[in-house]
Amino acid sequence: MKIEVLFPEAGNLFGDTANIKYLRLCLPEAEFVYTGFGDVPAFAEGGVDLIYSGPMTESKQEAAAAALLPYSGRIRELVEAGIHFLFTGNSLELLGHYIEAEDGGRISALGIADFYSRRFMDKRYNGFFLGASGDVEITGFNSRFSHSYPAAGVEGFASVKRGIGLNETCAFEGVRVNNCIGTYLLGPLLPLNPPFAARLLASLGAPDARPAFYDAAMEAYSKRLGEFRDRRLKLD
Repeated sequence: MKIEVLFPEAGNLFGDTANIKYLRLCLPEAEFVYTGFGDVPAFAEGGVDLIYSGPMTESKQEAAAAALLPYSGRIRELVEAGIHFLFTGNSLELLGHYIEAEDGGRISALGIADFYSRRFMDKRYNGFFLGASGDVEITGFNSRFSHSYPAAGVEGFASVKRGIGLNETCAFEGVRVNNCIGTYLLGPLLPLNPPFAARLLASLGAPDARPAFYDAAMEAYSKRLGEFRDRRLKLD
């Protein structure tokens, strides 16, 4: 199995590199490829099972969009073929049509899913999240300057139970196209949600791979679920 990490020198905010550290523990036999700015992506030649990108500053996000645009056709082919993608934090916005800056300028993105994003640099949103992806409850955190606006028919990653979705009125968080998932959620997502991590591992073709530190992770997950369900706890 091969997992490609895009722009590790930039997509490393909020401790979300722990998603990859966790996958390395879950899949000790897997090959991990790190693709920086200026490198030819491994996915361009194929043979990659999961492509990951994490949260980054807005300037690095623009650089990442520019670096990936020449490969947008190839990325679309991989998404249609069912290759797995996990884009967390504002990397999610790379999957939409464009990102609207505060000055009205537009940063072209990949157009994998039918949505656009808008920045509000004087209004950072911070909050907790509780939702559901299928039969799996999802917990996470938000810290972002932007919101995204999906067209009708866009599939979300998780329905909202508490917190906000892609924007303050959207009923779902993140986007999903086949096995391509984009989510604003930080945490990091995988160690915070061992049932979702187990589902991802099975979907990658490793159904017998148990999420690392499973018992301890499940204990923390169960406690977090109880806290986030408690309406006395303010999540925003």
